[in-house]
Amino acid sequence: MKLTRRVTLRQLEIFCEAASQPSFSAVAESLSLSQPAISMQIRQLEEAVGLALFEKSGRRKMLTEAGTRMYEHASRILGEVHDTEQSLLALKGLETGSITVGLVSTANNFAPRLLAAFSQLHPGIEVRFVVGNREALVSLLKENRTDLAVMGRPPGEIETVAESLADNPHVIVAPTSHPLCGRKRIALSQLRGETFLQRESGSGTRGVMEDLFRAQRFKPLRILSLGSNETVKQSVMAGLGLSVLSLHTLSLELRSGEIACLDVVGLPLQRSWHVVHLRRRPLSPAALAFRKFLVEQTQPYLSKHYADLMHVAHAGKTTSKRAAKPGRARGNR
Repeated sequence: MKLTRRVTLRQLEIFCEAASQPSFSAVAESLSLSQPAISMQIRQLEEAVGLALFEKSGRRKMLTEAGTRMYEHASRILGEVHDTEQSLLALKGLETGSITVGLVSTANNFAPRLLAAFSQLHPGIEVRFVVGNREALVSLLKENRTDLAVMGRPPGEIETVAESLADNPHVIVAPTSHPLCGRKRIALSQLRGETFLQRESGSGTRGVMEDLFRAQRFKPLRILSLGSNETVKQSVMAGLGLSVLSLHTLSLELRSGEIACLDVVGLPLQRSWHVVHLRRRPLSPAALAFRKFLVEQTQPYLSKHYADLMHVAHAGKTTSKRAAKPGRARGNR
């Protein structure tokens, strides 16, 4: 079987996109192709391989064992092609190139603004963001599908180079009507009767909450899992429970007084933002430039734009008068 004579890079590109999308119609929309064209390319690739790469389970498509192995190799091949392209572009200088940066969803609250500043300095460099939870970003790194990743805790399961960017404080948030809003020096044990809302499995924010509870031997009355920071925040505001969130996700809600930080002993819990890349993957000049920019500019940017939120977190109360209004939900007490 001579795949080099029968398989094209375009087929591998379409196949990898299909492996990461829920349907061929989503692939067609992502790549601006027709669905029949997508199906034809996948069929031709399967004929060249001599094995089925996808199977259907109800309405969902899933990779077969052959498809899983093909995806692992195809991702690396496309990554090497990208690296070759960037290496050749480097001969033209820093003003051209493209890089892909993976962001944990929490970092999506500030990273695009840093990108805008970088783009003003280097308008010829295209930076693409891919947003997901920590587990998704580790997979992207492992599969050679992203140049850099911005996350909290660097992965220990793969060989990476990580550099700290900035502080990433985490706080316990509550609805503004919660009876402990404004109280000082609250012991975590006082919250045992509460419902806590956590992110989905694979989320770095969930990992921070789990680490805190484990270190303090703390077990709340109930824990509910939700799928995004936004859903968690809306649920907290609705009085469904408390949560542990990065301060950098709370800018609008704290400034408008829609959510409160509780002054819990030992919090804010200090973590760090990191920029990460595969150790075995050399960075292009464009990726190196963006990495250097993040290292130099992230902490000053966050210090400037979130300094007042740190004060709110330490004060343990909201800046709004909404907390004093009667008749609002009283959390889960």
